[in-house]
Parts: sequence; structure tokens; C-alpha cells
Amino acid sequence: MSITPGADLMAGPPPTHLPVDPAAALLAAGQAPADVVRRLPASPLAWATFAEEARDAGADDVTVYAYARVGYHRSLDMLRRNGWKGNGPVPWEHEPNRGFLRALALLALAARAIGESDEWERCSVFLRDSSATAAEELLG
Repeated sequence: MSITPGADLMAGPPPTHLPVDPAAALLAAGQAPADVVRRLPASPLAWATFAEEARDAGADDVTVYAYARVGYHRSLDMLRRNGWKGNGPVPWEHEPNRGFLRALALLALAARAIGESDEWERCSVFLRDSSATAAEELLG
């Protein structure tokens, strides 16, 4: 094995930068999250916004958990399609990453609300590992 001089052997995987989610324009134009989910069911941003809307309207924590979990799984699909190998930074500063990060935070919070402490811990650690900024912004 050859080592390149000056290479950082402790460096982790490069940051993942997701492409622009087409749901962003529809949501910004005022379309209802439920309508955007129906139109773009693979959109992490649409599911995260749908979960936030449900939470803010006082929906049952299980409902919020379900919407957030769909957003989380759609996010994993999108992350993998864009080169993510199961770990590494997903920066909050890159706007298209926020659908994933919001869905993950909502899943963590909803898991805690329904008493699923293992899932709360796993998701909150995953969020911090993905983006410390997002964890601070979304979990406090």
C-alpha cells in the first residue's frame, strides 16, 4: 500500500451534499405539505415539513413519529443514491440536506415523546454525528 505524502490518514468520509429537493419550490410557493407528499412521495423535505405541520397542529406523537420515519427512510435512500456510505458529515449549512436532518430530528423527538428511548438515543447521536449544527439548531 502506498501512502500519499501529506495525506490526512485520520480524515473521515467527505461531506454529503444532496441535490435540491423539488419539494422546496412547491412548499415555498405555499402548497400544503400533504399535497406535496402526494405529488413527491420520495421527498425527505416534504415528509419533514408534513411531520412538523402535524406536530405544530397538535397531532398525536405517534402520527408525527410515523411521518418523520417515512421522511427518514426516504432520506436514507436519497443519501445512498448520492454517495453516502452510511456515515460522515451531512452539513446543515447545505440547504438541500435540511430535509434529511429535520426528519431525523423529528424522529428523535417523537421517539422520545412516545417513550422509545433507544430510538431517541440512536437518532439524536446520528443527528449529532451528521451535523453538530443541526443537532444544536433542532434539538437544542
